Amino acid sequence: MAVNFRGRSLLTLLDLSRDDVRYLLDVSHLLKAERTAFQVQQRFRGKTLAMLFEKRSTRTRCAFETAFGEEGGHPVFLSSSDIQLGAKESIEDTARVLGRMFDAIMFRGFSQETVEILDEYAGVPVYNGLTDMFHPTQVLADLMTMEEQFGQLAGLDFVYAGDGRNNMANSLMVGCALMGVNCTILAPDSLYPKSELVDTVKQIAYDSGSTLNITSSREEAIPGADVVYTDVWVSMGEEEKSGERMQLLSPYRVDGDMMGMTENPGTVFMHCLPAVKGNEVTAGVIEGPASVVWDEAENRKHTIKALMAASLL
Repeated sequence: MAVNFRGRSLLTLLDLSRDDVRYLLDVSHLLKAERTAFQVQQRFRGKTLAMLFEKRSTRTRCAFETAFGEEGGHPVFLSSSDIQLGAKESIEDTARVLGRMFDAIMFRGFSQETVEILDEYAGVPVYNGLTDMFHPTQVLADLMTMEEQFGQLAGLDFVYAGDGRNNMANSLMVGCALMGVNCTILAPDSLYPKSELVDTVKQIAYDSGSTLNITSSREEAIPGADVVYTDVWVSMGEEEKSGERMQLLSPYRVDGDMMGMTENPGTVFMHCLPAVKGNEVTAGVIEGPASVVWDEAENRKHTIKALMAASLL
């Protein structure tokens, strides 16, 4: 498989082909094996990474910073209080300046438009570490974790339960469709994903031989699932909707009953973290034997390192 990723950005998985994702996952597995064997490389020596954060982070910041630093590069953390992004200086001008000083830029914030402007004007690879619309680096780690658990991706049955129009649901739909995973979004009608995105993803799924299903019925979604996935009920910036979301989404809590409904002894539970135990998932499930969330969290680092290696080397 001939894939040339050098110089490319990752703003959304919609920008990638199946071969692109396959290549990034293959590199991720190799880099994880290196790390497990204590093989130290310095591939990013002499390179710099600007890390722009409008939103707080644990896994995204730690994954980018350690992945770049382990390879000998110099990551620079820049919060919204550190630079003029969109304040006294336009996003376009910030992008031009950072592109002259850094080899790559990572952005984690609110607007998808911001990361797209950075990419248009920076002249270096730009990585979307999360926006309100998409979270592509998380889904690369999710796909890697699923592949570790099942030995393959194509043909798996995946269920996402919760807020069906948030950045994780959006990105998981795309990632599953690209790699031939049958995806079901289990959500209340009022939190279904946008129809335009659903139409796009259904075409991708058709091309890969998989399916996309949107439903509010647990009885329709859960039986036979290989993976049950959820995310927090209230996304960053939507805290005022907490009470409304609790009431709306409580029927979609991943608990022992839901996991039992799969009637599949091999079902695994996944969560992008941080988790609010007792809300979207019970402590018994996330701490139980079906949970692979800690492998999933670790794989953020390996997939992010693979993305940067593919685009910078």
